[in-house]
Amino acid sequence: MIPHEEKQTVKWFLLISYIILIGYDIFYYFIAPISIVDREIGFPSIYWYLNYVVLLLIFPAALYFNKTNKQYLTKYVFVFSYLVTSLFVDILTYYGIGDTYSSGNIVDVFLILSLPLFLNTRYYWIVTLGVTVKYALTGIILQIFFVIMPIILIAILSTMSYFLLVRFQGYVRAISKTYDNQLEGIVKGVIATLELKDQYTRGHSERVASYALLMIKEIGKLSKEEEKSFYYACLLHDIGKVNIPDHILMKPAKLTKEEFDIIKTHPTVGAEAVKNVEGIKDSICVIRSHHERWDGKGYPDQLTGEEIPLLARVTAFADAFDAMTSSRSYRDAMPVEEAYRRIIEGKGTQFDPRLVEDFILVYPSWVKFHETYPWSKKWELLKEVER
Repeated sequence: MIPHEEKQTVKWFLLISYIILIGYDIFYYFIAPISIVDREIGFPSIYWYLNYVVLLLIFPAALYFNKTNKQYLTKYVFVFSYLVTSLFVDILTYYGIGDTYSSGNIVDVFLILSLPLFLNTRYYWIVTLGVTVKYALTGIILQIFFVIMPIILIAILSTMSYFLLVRFQGYVRAISKTYDNQLEGIVKGVIATLELKDQYTRGHSERVASYALLMIKEIGKLSKEEEKSFYYACLLHDIGKVNIPDHILMKPAKLTKEEFDIIKTHPTVGAEAVKNVEGIKDSICVIRSHHERWDGKGYPDQLTGEEIPLLARVTAFADAFDAMTSSRSYRDAMPVEEAYRRIIEGKGTQFDPRLVEDFILVYPSWVKFHETYPWSKKWELLKEVER
Protein backbone atom coordinates (compact mmCIF):
# COMPACT_ATOMS: atom_id res chain seq x y z
CA MET A 1 0.00 0.00 0.00
CA ILE A 2 1.16 3.54 -0.76
CA PRO A 3 2.44 4.98 2.56
CA HIS A 4 0.21 8.08 2.42
CA GLU A 5 -2.87 5.96 1.79
CA GLU A 6 -1.86 3.59 4.62
CA LYS A 7 -1.74 6.54 7.03
CA GLN A 8 -5.19 7.77 6.03
CA THR A 9 -6.68 4.26 6.15
CA VAL A 10 -5.30 3.63 9.65
CA LYS A 11 -6.77 6.91 10.92
CA TRP A 12 -10.23 6.13 9.56
CA PHE A 13 -9.98 2.52 10.72
CA LEU A 14 -9.21 3.60 14.29
CA LEU A 15 -11.95 6.25 14.33
CA ILE A 16 -14.65 3.91 12.98
CA SER A 17 -13.55 1.10 15.33
CA TYR A 18 -13.95 3.39 18.34
CA ILE A 19 -17.35 4.63 17.16
CA ILE A 20 -18.63 1.09 16.57
CA LEU A 21 -17.25 -0.33 19.82
CA ILE A 22 -18.54 2.48 22.03
CA GLY A 23 -21.80 2.90 20.11
CA TYR A 24 -22.60 -0.82 20.29
CA ASP A 25 -21.99 -0.95 24.05
CA ILE A 26 -24.16 2.12 24.63
CA PHE A 27 -27.00 0.71 22.53
CA TYR A 28 -26.82 -2.89 23.81
CA TYR A 29 -26.35 -2.18 27.52
CA PHE A 30 -28.15 1.17 28.00
CA ILE A 31 -30.64 1.91 25.21
CA ALA A 32 -31.93 -1.58 24.33
CA PRO A 33 -32.80 -2.57 27.97
CA ILE A 34 -35.11 0.46 28.15
CA SER A 35 -36.80 0.43 24.76
CA ILE A 36 -36.47 -3.08 23.35
CA VAL A 37 -35.84 -5.84 25.91
CA ASP A 38 -36.57 -6.21 29.58
CA ARG A 39 -33.04 -6.32 30.95
CA GLU A 40 -31.10 -4.53 33.64
CA ILE A 41 -29.42 -1.34 32.45
CA GLY A 42 -25.61 -1.16 32.61
CA PHE A 43 -22.55 -3.21 31.92
CA PRO A 44 -22.53 -6.87 33.07
CA SER A 45 -19.68 -6.16 35.51
CA ILE A 46 -17.27 -3.51 36.70
CA TYR A 47 -14.55 -5.26 34.65
CA TRP A 48 -16.20 -3.85 31.51
CA TYR A 49 -14.57 -0.50 32.18
CA LEU A 50 -11.17 -2.09 31.50
CA ASN A 51 -12.09 -1.97 27.81
CA TYR A 52 -12.30 1.81 27.95
CA VAL A 53 -9.15 2.21 30.00
CA VAL A 54 -7.27 0.28 27.32
CA LEU A 55 -8.91 2.35 24.57
CA LEU A 56 -7.59 5.50 26.23
CA LEU A 57 -4.10 4.01 26.54
CA ILE A 58 -4.00 3.31 22.80
CA PHE A 59 -4.09 7.05 22.03
CA PRO A 60 -0.52 7.79 23.26
CA ALA A 61 0.76 4.81 21.25
CA ALA A 62 -1.07 6.04 18.14
CA LEU A 63 0.37 9.54 18.57
CA TYR A 64 3.87 8.10 19.00
CA PHE A 65 3.59 5.97 15.86
CA ASN A 66 2.28 8.99 13.96
CA LYS A 67 5.24 11.06 15.13
CA THR A 68 7.76 8.37 14.16
CA ASN A 69 6.06 7.74 10.79
CA LYS A 70 5.05 4.20 11.75
CA GLN A 71 1.30 4.58 11.63
CA TYR A 72 0.90 1.06 10.26
CA LEU A 73 1.73 -0.31 13.72
CA THR A 74 -1.34 1.39 15.20
CA LYS A 75 -3.73 -1.18 13.74
CA TYR A 76 -1.71 -4.04 15.26
CA VAL A 77 -1.70 -2.37 18.68
CA PHE A 78 -5.45 -1.74 18.51
CA VAL A 79 -6.33 -5.28 17.39
CA PHE A 80 -4.06 -6.95 19.97
CA SER A 81 -5.27 -4.70 22.80
CA TYR A 82 -8.94 -5.14 21.89
CA LEU A 83 -8.81 -8.93 21.53
CA VAL A 84 -6.77 -9.56 24.70
CA THR A 85 -8.76 -7.11 26.83
CA SER A 86 -12.18 -8.32 25.66
CA LEU A 87 -11.12 -11.93 26.27
CA PHE A 88 -10.04 -11.24 29.86
CA VAL A 89 -13.08 -9.07 30.58
CA ASP A 90 -15.43 -11.81 29.36
CA ILE A 91 -13.66 -14.45 31.44
CA LEU A 92 -13.60 -12.29 34.58
CA THR A 93 -17.26 -11.40 34.10
CA TYR A 94 -18.75 -14.81 33.27
CA TYR A 95 -16.42 -17.35 34.86
CA GLY A 96 -18.53 -19.79 36.82
CA ILE A 97 -21.76 -18.50 35.29
CA GLY A 98 -21.01 -19.29 31.65
CA ASP A 99 -24.65 -20.07 30.91
CA THR A 100 -25.40 -16.34 31.22
CA TYR A 101 -22.64 -15.42 28.77
CA SER A 102 -23.73 -12.65 26.41
CA SER A 103 -20.88 -10.83 24.79
CA GLY A 104 -19.14 -10.05 21.57
CA ASN A 105 -19.15 -6.73 19.77
CA ILE A 106 -19.98 -5.85 16.21
CA VAL A 107 -16.45 -4.47 16.03
CA ASP A 108 -15.37 -8.10 15.55
CA VAL A 109 -17.31 -8.14 12.29
CA PHE A 110 -15.88 -4.76 11.30
CA LEU A 111 -12.33 -6.03 11.91
CA ILE A 112 -12.91 -8.90 9.50
CA LEU A 113 -14.70 -6.87 6.82
CA SER A 114 -12.05 -4.12 6.88
CA LEU A 115 -9.16 -6.54 6.24
CA PRO A 116 -8.99 -5.97 2.44
CA LEU A 117 -8.46 -2.23 2.98
CA PHE A 118 -4.90 -2.77 4.22
CA LEU A 119 -3.75 -5.06 1.37
CA ASN A 120 -1.67 -6.96 3.92
CA THR A 121 -1.83 -10.75 3.97
CA ARG A 122 0.05 -11.04 7.27
CA TYR A 123 -2.38 -8.63 8.95
CA TYR A 124 -5.28 -10.64 7.50
CA TRP A 125 -4.11 -13.84 9.18
CA ILE A 126 -3.30 -12.14 12.48
CA VAL A 127 -6.79 -10.64 12.77
CA THR A 128 -8.65 -13.71 11.50
CA LEU A 129 -6.81 -16.13 13.77
CA GLY A 130 -6.89 -13.66 16.66
CA VAL A 131 -10.69 -13.26 16.60
CA THR A 132 -11.17 -17.02 16.17
CA VAL A 133 -8.84 -17.84 19.06
CA LYS A 134 -10.60 -15.30 21.28
CA TYR A 135 -13.95 -17.03 20.87
CA ALA A 136 -12.42 -20.50 21.07
CA LEU A 137 -10.66 -19.72 24.37
CA THR A 138 -13.82 -18.09 25.72
CA GLY A 139 -15.80 -21.25 24.96
CA ILE A 140 -13.17 -23.57 26.48
CA ILE A 141 -12.62 -21.58 29.68
CA LEU A 142 -16.29 -20.77 30.30
CA GLN A 143 -17.33 -24.24 29.08
CA ILE A 144 -19.95 -22.97 26.66
CA PHE A 145 -20.55 -24.56 23.28
CA PHE A 146 -22.58 -21.94 21.42
CA VAL A 147 -19.44 -19.82 20.70
CA ILE A 148 -19.17 -22.11 17.68
CA MET A 149 -21.73 -19.83 16.01
CA PRO A 150 -19.58 -16.66 16.02
CA ILE A 151 -16.60 -18.80 14.98
CA ILE A 152 -18.53 -20.06 11.94
CA LEU A 153 -19.62 -16.49 11.14
CA ILE A 154 -16.01 -15.28 11.37
CA ALA A 155 -14.90 -18.11 9.05
CA ILE A 156 -17.50 -17.13 6.44
CA LEU A 157 -16.75 -13.40 6.59
CA SER A 158 -12.97 -13.94 6.57
CA THR A 159 -13.27 -16.11 3.45
CA MET A 160 -15.15 -13.30 1.70
CA SER A 161 -12.54 -10.80 2.89
CA TYR A 162 -9.71 -12.98 1.61
CA PHE A 163 -11.11 -13.05 -1.93
CA LEU A 164 -11.51 -9.26 -1.86
CA LEU A 165 -7.99 -8.88 -0.44
CA VAL A 166 -6.43 -10.91 -3.25
CA ARG A 167 -8.42 -8.96 -5.85
CA PHE A 168 -7.43 -5.58 -4.40
CA GLN A 169 -3.78 -6.62 -4.17
CA GLY A 170 -3.83 -7.49 -7.86
CA TYR A 171 -5.27 -4.09 -8.77
CA VAL A 172 -2.77 -2.22 -6.63
CA ARG A 173 0.20 -4.18 -8.04
CA ALA A 174 -0.88 -3.29 -11.57
CA ILE A 175 -1.33 0.39 -10.71
CA SER A 176 1.93 0.50 -8.73
CA LYS A 177 3.90 -1.04 -11.59
CA THR A 178 2.51 1.48 -14.05
CA TYR A 179 3.29 4.35 -11.70
CA ASP A 180 6.82 3.08 -11.02
CA ASN A 181 7.50 2.82 -14.75
CA GLN A 182 6.33 6.39 -15.25
CA LEU A 183 8.36 7.70 -12.31
CA GLU A 184 11.43 5.79 -13.48
CA GLY A 185 11.10 7.36 -16.93
CA ILE A 186 10.85 10.83 -15.44
CA VAL A 187 13.88 10.26 -13.19
CA LYS A 188 15.94 8.92 -16.10
CA GLY A 189 15.03 11.90 -18.23
CA VAL A 190 15.92 14.42 -15.53
CA ILE A 191 19.26 12.76 -14.78
CA ALA A 192 20.12 12.49 -18.47
CA THR A 193 19.50 16.23 -18.79
CA LEU A 194 21.66 16.98 -15.76
CA GLU A 195 24.51 14.79 -16.98
CA LEU A 196 24.48 16.41 -20.41
CA LYS A 197 24.96 19.69 -18.59
CA ASP A 198 27.94 18.41 -16.57
CA GLN A 199 29.83 15.56 -18.23
CA TYR A 200 32.23 15.21 -15.32
CA THR A 201 29.45 14.02 -13.01
CA ARG A 202 28.11 11.45 -15.47
CA GLY A 203 27.04 8.39 -13.47
CA HIS A 204 27.48 10.20 -10.15
CA SER A 205 23.77 10.16 -9.33
CA GLU A 206 23.46 6.43 -10.03
CA ARG A 207 26.53 5.55 -8.00
CA VAL A 208 25.50 7.69 -5.03
CA ALA A 209 22.04 6.11 -5.06
CA SER A 210 23.56 2.63 -5.24
CA TYR A 211 26.01 3.26 -2.40
CA ALA A 212 23.30 4.84 -0.25
CA LEU A 213 20.86 1.98 -0.88
CA LEU A 214 23.48 -0.59 0.14
CA MET A 215 24.11 1.34 3.36
CA ILE A 216 20.45 1.86 4.27
CA LYS A 217 19.87 -1.86 3.71
CA GLU A 218 22.72 -2.52 6.16
CA ILE A 219 21.00 -0.27 8.71
CA GLY A 220 17.70 -2.04 8.03
CA LYS A 221 15.19 0.63 9.04
CA LEU A 222 13.21 1.04 5.82
CA SER A 223 10.48 -1.00 4.17
CA LYS A 224 10.74 -1.97 0.50
CA GLU A 225 8.55 0.95 -0.53
CA GLU A 226 10.57 3.36 1.60
CA GLU A 227 13.80 2.04 0.08
CA LYS A 228 12.41 2.69 -3.39
CA SER A 229 11.45 6.26 -2.48
CA PHE A 230 14.89 6.78 -0.93
CA TYR A 231 16.63 5.42 -4.02
CA TYR A 232 14.74 7.74 -6.37
CA ALA A 233 15.48 10.73 -4.13
CA CYS A 234 19.18 9.83 -4.12
CA LEU A 235 19.15 9.68 -7.92
CA LEU A 236 17.79 13.23 -7.89
CA HIS A 237 19.92 14.55 -5.03
CA ASP A 238 21.74 17.00 -7.33
CA ILE A 239 18.75 17.98 -9.46
CA GLY A 240 19.08 21.57 -8.24
CA LYS A 241 22.31 21.91 -10.22
CA VAL A 242 20.27 22.46 -13.38
CA ASN A 243 19.85 25.97 -11.99
CA ILE A 244 23.62 26.53 -11.70
CA PRO A 245 25.26 28.45 -14.60
CA ASP A 246 27.50 26.23 -16.75
CA HIS A 247 30.58 28.42 -16.28
CA ILE A 248 30.40 27.82 -12.52
CA LEU A 249 29.34 24.18 -12.60
CA MET A 250 32.13 23.14 -14.98
CA LYS A 251 34.80 25.57 -13.87
CA PRO A 252 38.19 23.73 -13.86
CA ALA A 253 39.73 26.07 -11.27
CA LYS A 254 38.85 26.78 -7.66
CA LEU A 255 35.54 28.54 -7.14
CA THR A 256 35.33 32.01 -5.67
CA LYS A 257 33.27 32.59 -2.54
CA GLU A 258 30.48 34.14 -4.62
CA GLU A 259 30.49 31.19 -7.02
CA PHE A 260 30.45 28.67 -4.17
CA ASP A 261 27.49 30.52 -2.61
CA ILE A 262 25.63 29.95 -5.88
CA ILE A 263 26.57 26.24 -5.83
CA LYS A 264 25.18 26.00 -2.30
CA THR A 265 21.72 26.93 -3.53
CA HIS A 266 21.25 23.63 -5.39
CA PRO A 267 19.86 21.58 -2.45
CA THR A 268 17.12 24.13 -1.76
CA VAL A 269 16.27 24.58 -5.43
CA GLY A 270 16.20 20.80 -5.98
CA ALA A 271 13.97 20.10 -2.96
CA GLU A 272 11.55 22.81 -4.02
CA ALA A 273 11.41 21.42 -7.57
CA VAL A 274 10.25 17.93 -6.57
CA LYS A 275 8.49 18.59 -3.25
CA ASN A 276 5.09 17.51 -4.60
CA VAL A 277 6.21 14.48 -6.58
CA GLU A 278 4.48 11.40 -5.16
CA GLY A 279 6.99 8.61 -4.52
CA ILE A 280 9.80 11.06 -3.72
CA LYS A 281 8.37 13.69 -1.37
CA ASP A 282 8.66 11.41 1.70
CA SER A 283 12.44 11.35 1.10
CA ILE A 284 12.78 15.01 0.12
CA CYS A 285 15.25 15.52 2.98
CA VAL A 286 17.82 13.62 0.89
CA ILE A 287 17.82 16.39 -1.71
CA ARG A 288 17.74 19.30 0.72
CA SER A 289 20.09 18.08 3.45
CA HIS A 290 22.73 15.80 1.90
CA HIS A 291 25.35 18.57 2.27
CA GLU A 292 24.68 19.16 5.97
CA ARG A 293 27.47 18.24 8.38
CA TRP A 294 27.31 16.63 11.80
CA ASP A 295 29.13 19.64 13.32
CA GLY A 296 26.70 22.16 11.81
CA LYS A 297 29.08 23.59 9.21
CA GLY A 298 27.18 22.29 6.21
CA TYR A 299 24.48 23.87 4.08
CA PRO A 300 21.80 25.05 3.39
CA ASP A 301 20.35 25.05 6.94
CA GLN A 302 23.46 24.46 9.12
CA LEU A 303 21.72 21.58 10.88
CA THR A 304 23.70 19.76 13.58
CA GLY A 305 23.78 16.16 14.78
CA GLU A 306 20.47 14.33 14.67
CA GLU A 307 18.70 17.45 13.46
CA ILE A 308 19.87 16.16 10.08
CA PRO A 309 17.42 13.50 8.85
CA LEU A 310 18.82 9.96 8.85
CA LEU A 311 18.36 9.50 5.10
CA ALA A 312 20.30 12.68 4.40
CA ARG A 313 23.11 11.58 6.74
CA VAL A 314 23.40 8.29 4.88
CA THR A 315 23.40 10.05 1.51
CA ALA A 316 26.20 12.33 2.72
CA PHE A 317 28.48 9.28 3.09
CA ALA A 318 27.65 8.04 -0.40
CA ASP A 319 28.00 11.48 -1.98
CA ALA A 320 31.37 12.12 -0.37
CA PHE A 321 32.71 8.66 -1.21
CA ASP A 322 31.78 8.91 -4.89
CA ALA A 323 33.02 12.50 -5.16
CA MET A 324 36.42 11.38 -3.92
CA THR A 325 36.65 8.17 -5.96
CA SER A 326 35.58 9.61 -9.33
CA SER A 327 37.36 12.12 -11.56
CA ARG A 328 36.40 15.78 -11.69
CA SER A 329 37.34 18.62 -14.02
CA TYR A 330 39.85 19.90 -11.46
CA ARG A 331 41.37 16.61 -10.19
CA ASP A 332 41.72 12.88 -10.75
CA ALA A 333 39.92 10.22 -8.73
CA MET A 334 41.62 9.14 -5.51
CA PRO A 335 41.99 5.46 -4.43
CA VAL A 336 39.08 3.98 -2.47
CA GLU A 337 41.45 3.38 0.46
CA GLU A 338 42.15 7.11 0.71
CA ALA A 339 38.43 7.94 0.51
CA TYR A 340 37.79 5.39 3.28
CA ARG A 341 40.47 6.99 5.47
CA ARG A 342 39.09 10.48 4.99
CA ILE A 343 35.55 9.42 5.89
CA ILE A 344 36.83 7.76 9.06
CA GLU A 345 38.70 10.96 9.90
CA GLY A 346 35.43 12.89 9.44
CA LYS A 347 33.75 10.94 12.24
CA GLY A 348 31.98 13.36 14.56
CA THR A 349 32.75 16.41 12.39
CA GLN A 350 31.41 15.87 8.89
CA PHE A 351 29.74 12.51 9.48
CA ASP A 352 27.43 10.92 12.05
CA PRO A 353 29.79 8.93 14.34
CA ARG A 354 27.31 6.07 14.75
CA LEU A 355 26.76 5.78 11.02
CA VAL A 356 30.52 5.57 10.54
CA GLU A 357 30.26 2.10 12.10
CA ASP A 358 27.66 1.12 9.50
CA PHE A 359 29.89 2.58 6.79
CA ILE A 360 32.76 0.35 7.95
CA LEU A 361 30.48 -2.70 7.65
CA VAL A 362 29.17 -1.79 4.20
CA TYR A 363 32.52 -0.54 2.83
CA PRO A 364 33.57 -3.92 1.27
CA SER A 365 30.36 -3.99 -0.79
CA TRP A 366 31.01 -0.39 -1.87
CA VAL A 367 34.49 -1.35 -3.03
CA LYS A 368 33.08 -4.29 -4.96
CA PHE A 369 30.49 -2.05 -6.60
CA HIS A 370 33.18 0.53 -7.44
CA GLU A 371 35.45 -2.09 -9.00
CA THR A 372 32.72 -3.72 -11.10
CA TYR A 373 30.95 -0.52 -12.12
CA PRO A 374 31.02 -0.10 -15.92
CA TRP A 375 32.28 3.47 -15.95
CA SER A 376 31.61 3.97 -19.65
CA LYS A 377 28.03 2.68 -19.69
CA LYS A 378 24.75 4.56 -19.60
CA TRP A 379 23.13 4.27 -16.19
CA GLU A 380 20.11 2.06 -15.52
CA LEU A 381 17.84 1.45 -12.53
CA LEU A 382 19.41 -0.73 -9.86
CA LYS A 383 17.96 -4.24 -10.11
CA GLU A 384 17.41 -4.48 -6.33
CA VAL A 385 14.94 -1.61 -6.54
CA GLU A 386 13.08 -3.01 -9.54
CA ARG A 387 12.06 -6.14 -7.63
